[in-house]
Formats: sequence, structure tokens, C-alpha cells
Amino acid sequence: MTSNLAAVSYGVNLSPESLDNVRKTLAEAGAAVSSESHGGDERFGVHTAGLTVGTDTELRTLRRLVAEAAEAGVDTAIVPEALREAARKLLIMDVDSTLIQQEVIELLAAHAGKREEVAAVTEAAMRGELDFAQSLHARVAVLAGLPAAVVDSVRQEVRLSLGAAELVAAFKKAGHVVAVVSGGFNQILGPIADELGLDYWIANELEIVDGALTGKVLGAVIDRAAKEKYLREWAAAEGISLEHTIAVGDGANDLDMLSAAGIGVAFNAKPAVRAVADAVITMPYLDAVRHIANV
Repeated sequence: MTSNLAAVSYGVNLSPESLDNVRKTLAEAGAAVSSESHGGDERFGVHTAGLTVGTDTELRTLRRLVAEAAEAGVDTAIVPEALREAARKLLIMDVDSTLIQQEVIELLAAHAGKREEVAAVTEAAMRGELDFAQSLHARVAVLAGLPAAVVDSVRQEVRLSLGAAELVAAFKKAGHVVAVVSGGFNQILGPIADELGLDYWIANELEIVDGALTGKVLGAVIDRAAKEKYLREWAAAEGISLEHTIAVGDGANDLDMLSAAGIGVAFNAKPAVRAVADAVITMPYLDAVRHIANV
């Protein structure tokens, strides 16, 4: 018997009763609690339990059972201690509806009077019903003719997710690497990346000619395959093993990245993403990732 996992529970409704439910589920799955600690703040509570598990206890099964038994307002992430204790980690995040609260393409489309039309396509793409690259080209096409100044206006509308700045600052202060990879646009992401001091970032480039959007993007689209590719490249460049990476996203185009990372976290995500992610966050506070990763 060895202790090599942690069960990190967090939520706005964290209570003794909900934690008893987690303990019961863990015990029934063959995992015994060997240590416990509490954390969090006035927004949400956090409880971390060190687990002693048998060699026949399967991590995926343990995660599934805990997720199925979860109570409303409380989520539990089962995390390898090797990741939580790693000296250097890489955090990689999606941008739209993850690092920031909005979908930038929808904000841009609103200036063309096409917000509802574009939002419907975005939703379908994030559910995995449409090819992301094709859907992006279709959505960007409605922006043709808009003045480039619209980009500056939209940039002012963007709001970071609650806890996003604190999450990045905590990882950076602890000496870890923070990256974002986005199916959105460099013109919006660049200033955010500079403000947060991100180590790596990439998004799509809106084509602007003679002071107006052309309705096209330049170069290859940042899609789900590209997101995984950059996770692997940036981790390798920093000498960080994939087992020590944390990926966070909300849509179908994040699935490959979430799967490749040491732990993939679904942040207020679409059902198809929640179903396969290693951990979920169903409250609006992105900095819950700190507690999952022990930063």
C-alpha cells in the first residue's frame, strides 16, 4: 500500500456532510484517507486528503466514481502527488471562456450585427459538432469590412475570469511556467499576455488591410491538434515532463491538450469535455487550479 494520490475537494458549498460523502466514496473505491488539510477563502472552501491506495486501484475508475458521487457545488480532483510535488510545472490554458469570461469572436461579431448567428456556431464548435477550423473561417468571414478600431474597442470589453490574475501570479512566483494557447486572436491576446507576464502564448492572426478586417485569418488555424502540439513543444523547451503539466479548457478544441497533460481540467466546460477531463471546476473561480496543483 502506498500513498501517491491526493483528493482535492473544492466548492462554494463545501460542508462536513459533503466531505463525508467524498470519504465514503473513496473508501468504497479502495482508497483510504491518510492525511487531511483545509484551505480556501471566503469565496470557496478547499479540502485536501492524502490517499493510501492499493496497487489494484485504478486512477481513472477512482476519478469516475468520485465524479458520479459529487454533490452540487462541490468537485473533487484526484491528483498524482508526483505532479503536486514537482519542483517545476507548466500550466497551459485556453483563453476564451477560460482565461477570460467572454468569447472574443462574439464580441467582434456584435459590431457587425451578427452576434447571435456567430454565437450559435461557436456553441456547436465547442460541443464538438463542427470542425473548428472551418467554423472559425465561417465566423471570421462575417467581420469583413469592419474598421480595425473595432479590435481596440473589443479589447476594452474583455474581462479576465475571476481568479485568473491571481492564478498566473501564484504560478509565476513559485517559479513555474504559464502558457496560453487560443483559437482566438493575437490582436486581443497580446496585451493580456504582456499584462500577465505569460511565458508562452499564441493565437490566430486577424488579417487587416487598409485599416479594415478582411474576414480572414493569416496562417494555420490554432485548433485542437495545435493546442496539444504547443503543450508538448513548450514543455520540452522548459525541460518539464508532461506528467508535470496542467491544462485547463472548456471546449471540444481543448480535448487533445487536456488528454496529453499530466492533469486536464474542465473549467465550466461543455458536457463532452467534462465527461472526459481528469478534473472539473464548476464554479467561476479559475484559481481553484492552484489548489489542484498545490501551488
